[in-house]
Amino acid sequence: MTSPTLQLAKDLIAIDSITPNDKGCQTLMTNRLKKIGFEINNLKFGEVDNFWAIRGNDIAPVFVFAGHTDVVPVGGNWKTDPFKPEVIDGMLYGRGAADMKGSLAAMITATERFIADFPAHKGNIGFLITADEEGIATDGTVKVCKYLKAQNQRVDYCIVGEPSSNKKLGDVIKNGRRGSLNAKLTLIGKQGHIAYPHLANNPIHLAISALDELCNTTWDRGNEYFPQTSFQVSNINAGTGATNVIPDTAEIMFNFRYSNKSSHKDLQQRVLAILDKHNLKYGIDWEHSGYPFLTPKGDLVNACIEAIKTTQGFESKLSTSGGTSDGRFIAPILAAQVIELGPLNATIHQVDECVNIQDLENLSIIYYQILKNILL
Repeated sequence: MTSPTLQLAKDLIAIDSITPNDKGCQTLMTNRLKKIGFEINNLKFGEVDNFWAIRGNDIAPVFVFAGHTDVVPVGGNWKTDPFKPEVIDGMLYGRGAADMKGSLAAMITATERFIADFPAHKGNIGFLITADEEGIATDGTVKVCKYLKAQNQRVDYCIVGEPSSNKKLGDVIKNGRRGSLNAKLTLIGKQGHIAYPHLANNPIHLAISALDELCNTTWDRGNEYFPQTSFQVSNINAGTGATNVIPDTAEIMFNFRYSNKSSHKDLQQRVLAILDKHNLKYGIDWEHSGYPFLTPKGDLVNACIEAIKTTQGFESKLSTSGGTSDGRFIAPILAAQVIELGPLNATIHQVDECVNIQDLENLSIIYYQILKNILL
C-alpha cells in the first residue's frame, strides 16, 4: 500500500503549480490541517496564494513549518511526465518531488501523527506556505511575515523544508544563508571606428583594471558559520555586433553572496570607491534580494541534531552554503530561529527531478521527532 506521505507527495506533484501559481496544492494541505484542528488564514497578495495555519494555545513556544507549493518550469525531455508522478526503482519522479512537495507531504503527515499521539502538547504548531518562492518572491513569504508581525503573531522556531541534504537524508542542516546583492554596472565610453581608437574610448578596456580589483578584493574573511563574502561576475555585454566598431557602453552584471560580517550598504560603498578610483564614467543599479541570517546552536538546532541522531543514527553538519531561501524573510521579520531541513538536493531544478521514497518516510519521522523535542 502507498504510505500517507508518498500519496500526498504524489497528489501535490500531480498539480502543475509552476511559479507563481498554486492551482489547488494549498487546498489539499489546508483540508488536511482543518481536520486536525488548525485555524486557516488564506492570504492572497497580488495574484499569489499563501496561507497561515495555527493550532494550539496562546502559550509559547510557536513552532512553524514553512515552505512553498510553486515549482520551476519543467524544461528538457523527461523520461516521465513531470506532472504524473511515478515510482521507479524506489525513486519518486516529478517536478517538485525534492523541491519541495516531498517536504510538504512529510510536514503534514508528521503533524497528523504528532497530534494524534499528543493532542494536549504544549505550545502551538503553525504552517506558513506560499506559492511565490521560485519566482520573484514579492507577494509570498515576505508579505505573510509582515502580516503576522502586524498581527503580533510570534514565531519562535521555524523549519523551512528546502532540500538541504547532500549525500544522505539529514546529513546537512542549513542554519543560515548568505545575503545576496546584485548590480548592473553600465560603463560609458565613446563609440568609434576600431581602426581609429584615439578617436574613441573603449568601455571594455576601461573596465578591465577595475574588474580585476573587484575580483581580487577580500571583502571579509567570514567566520565559524559563514565562508568569506564572494564576488562573481555573471554577465558582460557590449558591442554592436560588428567587428569594426568600438562600443559606447559595456554592461556588467555581478553578485555578492555575503556573510554576516558585511552589510550590503558597506559593499555598495566599497564598490563605488573602486570604480571612482579608476576614474570611470558609469551608472549602476543595485538589487538587494536578501539579508544573511544565522541560527546558532540553541534550542532549534539542538532539537534537529538530536532528532536526526535518534532516528537516523548519525550527527548532522551545520552549513550556510547555497542560494537564498524564504528563511531570509522569516528570520529577520519575525525574529525567529530558522533552519532548513529537507531531502537530497541532487536533482532539484533538473530534468527528471526525483526523491527516494524511503527518504520521504524518514523525513516525516525526523519532523515528528523534532516536534516531540520542541513541544513535549
